[in-house]
Amino acid sequence: MQNLKRVSILGCGWLGLPLAEHLVTNGYQVYGSTTTPEKLELFRQKNIQPFLINLSDLSESSTLIEFLDSDFLIISFPPRLRAGGESLYLPQMERLAKALKQSSVKQVLFISSTSVYRDVNGWVTENDLEALIKESPLYQAEILLQSSNHYKTTVFRFGGLVGGSRHPGRFLAGKMEVPQPESPVNLIYLDDSLQLCFRMIQNPIPHNEVFNAVADKHPSRQEFYTAAAKALQLAPPQFTMHDTPQYKIISNEKIKAALAYEFIRPDPMLFF
Repeated sequence: MQNLKRVSILGCGWLGLPLAEHLVTNGYQVYGSTTTPEKLELFRQKNIQPFLINLSDLSESSTLIEFLDSDFLIISFPPRLRAGGESLYLPQMERLAKALKQSSVKQVLFISSTSVYRDVNGWVTENDLEALIKESPLYQAEILLQSSNHYKTTVFRFGGLVGGSRHPGRFLAGKMEVPQPESPVNLIYLDDSLQLCFRMIQNPIPHNEVFNAVADKHPSRQEFYTAAAKALQLAPPQFTMHDTPQYKIISNEKIKAALAYEFIRPDPMLFF
């Protein structure tokens, strides 16, 4: 890194906080946002400049402008699925996009999800436009951010996020009649999520781009979640055995080639 860069992370949660810590360790000036006042002191202790930002609160415009006085923005908060939060997501992103036009930010990394793809019962790449769920708030946000001429946006479509506080053994342990036992999983471990983001910050792509980000291998749901539960000595889930297949297998070949990246945890069966 030749010059000290300022990086703003909108949403310092499961991914954003350890990423902020990693950037601070590597000499970056980091602005971190949260909607939880209790986290502000934690950020200060970790040398992350704290910002309390709620994109639904129009009274916080000056705070948002200060937060975006940065070179690089990482957007790392998903739509809230409860209490109608999903319907609020796109208006929040529209407000952010408007503020970005008046900011110093030149590069955006938007953390999206492979949930923007429908089940096609086969492989899915970034070029499979027919597989996209175009009404998805995440996909709509991708389009919104990549439509601007004021900055360039890279989209990472992460698979299911595992690691840290998210041990997959707890996800389905003890549940009965879990569907789709033979469907392949599309997952990514926290270590790989952090390293992929860090590589993009170090060497931003000078044009809009979209990448899938999942581990190399795709064991079945039954194989993976049974082993994960047993690793915690929990009751394994019980699966139904007569489902019509509904699945997708996400390809990660594009991101591996573009970033010359080899996954730290390529096999989800070694996540635990």
